[in-house]
This record gives sequence, C-alpha cells and structure tokens, in this order.
Amino acid sequence: MPDVQEVVSSVGDALGTQGITPMALLRVVLTMLVGWLVIRVLMRMVDRMLDRAKSVAAIRVYIRSAVRILLWSLLALMLAGTLGIEVTSIIAMLSVVGLAVSLALQNTLSNLAGGLVLLVAKPFVVGDYVEADGVSGTISAIDLAYTTFVTPDNKEIFVPNSQLSAAKIVNYNALGQRRMDLAFTASYDASTQQVRTALQEALDAVPGILEDPAPAIFLSEYQSSSIQYLVRLWTLSGDYWTVYYALMEGVRESFGRHGVEMTYDHLNVHIVER
Repeated sequence: MPDVQEVVSSVGDALGTQGITPMALLRVVLTMLVGWLVIRVLMRMVDRMLDRAKSVAAIRVYIRSAVRILLWSLLALMLAGTLGIEVTSIIAMLSVVGLAVSLALQNTLSNLAGGLVLLVAKPFVVGDYVEADGVSGTISAIDLAYTTFVTPDNKEIFVPNSQLSAAKIVNYNALGQRRMDLAFTASYDASTQQVRTALQEALDAVPGILEDPAPAIFLSEYQSSSIQYLVRLWTLSGDYWTVYYALMEGVRESFGRHGVEMTYDHLNVHIVER
C-alpha cells in the first residue's frame, strides 16, 4: 500500500504545488474536508431556522446564498493561511475592492437594501392598490431593485425600492374594506325626510354596499343656497369604484323621482344702460 505522504506529494506535483511540503498539502486537504462537512452542517441549521422564521420567507433564498458565500469565503481564507499565504494582505485587498464596488454601485445597493426591507415588512403584496411616492396603481411585481406599478390607465411604472422604503405608503386593499363619504346638496324647499328617503332608495338600489357597518345619512351643513347631506357607507376594496359611480348616478335619478332639487351656483348678470 503506498505511503500517504507519497500520495499527497504526487498530488501536489500534479497540481503544480512543488513548493508546498506534503504535510502542508495534507493539512490543506484535511482542512478542506472538515470545512466542507462543517459548512453542510451549518447550512442545514440555517435552513431549519429559516423554515421557522415565516417573516423572512420572501428573502429566504437570498439569506441562504449570502450565508453560503460567507462560509466558503472563510474556508478559503483558512486554506490560504494553511498554505502560508499572508491572509491580512488578502483581507486588506478585498476591503479596498469592496469599498470601490460599494461606491460605484451605491444606488443599486440602496435599492437592494430597500427591496429587502419591503420583502420583510410587507407593506403591500402583489395585487394591492397602493399610493406611494407620488405614484398610484396596482402592484404587479416586487423585485429586489424595483417595484412595478400598473396605473388605472394601463401604464407600467418602475419605482426604485430605495424611494418606496422611505416613502409614506397608502395601501387601499390591506384591510379588505373601504369607507366612502359622499356629500350631496338639496334645496331648502325639500324636507329632510324627503331627502333622506331619496338617498336611502338610491343606496338600496346599488349592489356591493355592506350591511355591516350599515350605511348612514347625515344632515351635515347649512350652506348659503342649499343644505348638504353626507352619505357614509362601506364596501369591499375591489367594489369601491363600481359602487361610487353607480351611487352617483342613482342619487340623481332618485332625487328626480322624489322631486328633490339638486342646487347649483347661479350667476346673475345685470346690464345697466347709460
């Protein structure tokens, strides 16, 4: 049976490492094997921890890749130290390279950090209607660098995640229901009960209005030439605009049937002859 040192020496010659002693090469091989086993064990532990942490499920793949790269980088530095290579110089060189790369990719790295924040915090998900950073639309994609909005007029807007993570975000779908407040004016000649009856009839004719909380009608303000009534109701988030337009049309028709005048501002022009 051949001697271990002879085998290691022949391997070193084949790899072009004649300057490395057989014992040093043997230590490298053993370090490599032990490091590989340790990395496998640690990665399994990381996988179990990530499986339990539901809050980071969206970035599980990225965390796993980052940990794997870090462990293999540490193993590479240990192997370099075993071969007698000055590790501090390598670390210093990597630090300089890392600083240069981070300065060159500052905006990109900022977007990546913002994407991680959005994926972990989850202020919105795909399909939500969101208003943020001056943009309103339905979320169609959430990537690490950009989030894609689709506007009501079918335009795609790509917003950098660095801006979204620092902006005020209004999510219209997160709670599932939305309240609608609509103001209607009626003439002083119409009685309060007459107006209430007309508004209630319009509400009953529109599907999609939730019964709980129930719709409410209030006399809200006495104006110079009319009385303002406030209609407050709740709908599902997806039914909001359908209910809105149907109710705006229904109130006008109901006022006409009940003889309620919808007032509007008048401008009287008097011509004086001289």
